[in-house]
Amino acid sequence: MTRTILHIDSSARTDGSVSRDLSAQITGRLGASDVIRRDLAAPLPLLDGAWIGANFTPADQRSDEQKQLLALSDSLVEELKQADTIVIGTPIYNFSVPSTLKAWIDLVARVGVTFRYEETGPVGLLEGKRAIIAVASGGTQAGSDIDFATTYLRHVLGFIGITEVEIVAADALMVNADSALAKAKTQIEALAA
Repeated sequence: MTRTILHIDSSARTDGSVSRDLSAQITGRLGASDVIRRDLAAPLPLLDGAWIGANFTPADQRSDEQKQLLALSDSLVEELKQADTIVIGTPIYNFSVPSTLKAWIDLVARVGVTFRYEETGPVGLLEGKRAIIAVASGGTQAGSDIDFATTYLRHVLGFIGITEVEIVAADALMVNADSALAKAKTQIEALAA
C-alpha cells in the first residue's frame, strides 16, 4: 500500500498540461496518506564546478560553503528517501525529458548517497520503491525507437535502485488525442493502489 508519494511534474506548461493532469490522476488513484510535491516548472540550478567539487569532497571535510551548495540536493534526496512511490509527470520534448527533469536527476544521482560503485558495477541505494511515469507526447510513441524519455527514466531510476517502473502514456496526442487519452485513462484505472 502506498503511504508516501513524491509527486514530480516537469512540464513547462502549468495550464493545459496533459502530463500534469495524468500525474495528478495517478496520485489521486493511489490514495497516499502523505504527498510530497515537487514542481519543476521553477527550474533547479544546473551542476557547476563548485557543486561537483563539493559533492566529491568527503562529507566530514566539507566547508560550510560546500554544505550550502549541496543543501538543495540533500533535500531532494531526502524527498526520494521518504517516498515509497514516485510519480513523475513528464512531456517528451524533442524525444527526451525536459531539461528541468534532467537537472533534478543530476541533483539526486549522487555516488555514495543514492548509488555506489562495486567491483561488479553500480548499485542503487534506493531499493524497494515504485515509480510511475506519466508521459505525454505530441508525436513520439512511448517505447518506440525514438523515445529517449521513458527509456532514459527507466535506466536512471534503476541506476539509483528504483527498478519497479510503470509507464502511463498519452502518446502521439497530435495523431489521435481522444485515443491517446482513453488509453492512458485505462492504464491509470489498472494501476494497483
